[in-house]
Amino acid sequence: MFEKITDEQTFLGKIASKIPGFSGYREREQRRDADQLMRNAIARDIDDLRLSLGNIQLDLNRDIMKSIEHADSLGTVDTRLMGLAKKLRAAPVGYAGLFDPIKIKEEELAEIYNFDNSMLNYVSAAAKQLSALEAAVAEDGDIAGSIRALDVTLRDANETFNQRQDLLSGTAG
Repeated sequence: MFEKITDEQTFLGKIASKIPGFSGYREREQRRDADQLMRNAIARDIDDLRLSLGNIQLDLNRDIMKSIEHADSLGTVDTRLMGLAKKLRAAPVGYAGLFDPIKIKEEELAEIYNFDNSMLNYVSAAAKQLSALEAAVAEDGDIAGSIRALDVTLRDANETFNQRQDLLSGTAG
């Protein structure tokens, strides 16, 4: 993502990058933009997962007893998805500008991008687990086990994102 933004510099941006000190500032701003774009894209993917979960709940509603049996755990999963998407959208960017209250060191950027990349992995895992849940509902399989596996993944994703926030706020230990 960062490379895409860097490649799209305008002619004036290239000229401005010749000004002493400006190029580093510009690069950090591009990192900030890339970080925001990445988190928004992940949040949209999570929104798609919520839609899939809603469709699975509709399928499950065909059997009222199963629907009642799994309502709480599916509600928890939906709440985790919604909360994670909200955190991603509201989180501070991975690079702080000159006047931002949260400062981030250059060497911490790689760690922040690793956290963001792990979010992509969690979303991918959750999508696969939603497919397994959908199959379990359709085939009268282990619905509870599928929901538990999805819930664990989402709990881990939330914890990882909280660690990212701790790094940005300087409370990581």
